[in-house]
Amino acid sequence: MMIVWIVVVGAMMYFMSIKPQKKERQRMQELMSSLELGDSVLTTAGFYGVVIDIMDEIVVVEFGSNKNCRIPMKKAAIVEVEKPSQSKAETTEKK
Repeated sequence: MMIVWIVVVGAMMYFMSIKPQKKERQRMQELMSSLELGDSVLTTAGFYGVVIDIMDEIVVVEFGSNKNCRIPMKKAAIVEVEKPSQSKAETTEKK
């Protein structure tokens, strides 16, 4: 009977913690692979910017209208990506 409870608890741990982490990791991997120049991004610090250069693990993001505010950061610091075509489509849908 004790073995059944261990299996049940193990299955609950898998479905409540391990599987969602794998899903989130896969979503972030897809997000980083779809990153392109000109995309608007949200960083973990809460800043919005535009991607102007992409390297292996580093992305150069331009913040604000000041062209001198370009900051290199790791791809892992990006939380959300918005494609330019998405924002135009959302604007036309709202009208």
